[in-house]
Amino acid sequence: MSSAPRIYTHVDLSNERVFDLDDNAFGHAIRALRLQQGDHVRVFNGDGHEYLAQLIEVGKKQAQAKVVHSLQQDPTAPLTIRLGQVMSKGDRMDFTIQKATELGINQITPLWSERCDVRLKGERLDKKCDHWQRVAISACEQSGRNVVPQIETPCSALEWAQHSQADLRLLLHPHQQQPLHQQQTPRTIDLLVGPEGGFSESEVAQLLAQQFTGLRLGPRILRTETAALAALSVLQYLWGDF
Repeated sequence: MSSAPRIYTHVDLSNERVFDLDDNAFGHAIRALRLQQGDHVRVFNGDGHEYLAQLIEVGKKQAQAKVVHSLQQDPTAPLTIRLGQVMSKGDRMDFTIQKATELGINQITPLWSERCDVRLKGERLDKKCDHWQRVAISACEQSGRNVVPQIETPCSALEWAQHSQADLRLLLHPHQQQPLHQQQTPRTIDLLVGPEGGFSESEVAQLLAQQFTGLRLGPRILRTETAALAALSVLQYLWGDF
């Protein structure tokens, strides 16, 4: 059943559970893929497992499926990475979240900084965070991940850094660099990526005081979304599951 489409649901999937497909799953499986009663889907809810389910009822506006059995479980990752990403305009943030999810990120926090151009508040911010969470879910559906990275409540970069307890804390900035191969093997990493204009000198000083280490990815200047993904790839290669 490896060819069966993958869909996400928020419900408990244990014990041969019968569940309704939510609007997103119904739109994908029934309207787009035109699956019918008796067809199979692979489902996950973020608990680390993937389940095989069969459509037992398909109507014009709703559908039900029944869990047949558990298919597989994600292996325990050797490295936990949290990404603190200063928000960028347009679809750049969507791109970062999508690709970071594919690369195995565990948690993403949208951040503000002095040079951040995105100023969302209230209901607009809540809607945007819900949208980003759906982007992460969609990336899990595509990439085969069974654990969905959580999109955390936005805050300032300095506030996020103050709460960091990771073994290795990296700031994408050329200040006070220490080559990665000289670092002791970490189990947890906090990666902090700034806006297009970079962090201010005042912010950098405060972040370095929070035990963040500067990291530069080669001699070229990378866009903020490129920098995050390049760094994640390197970290997964050195200490993760690449």
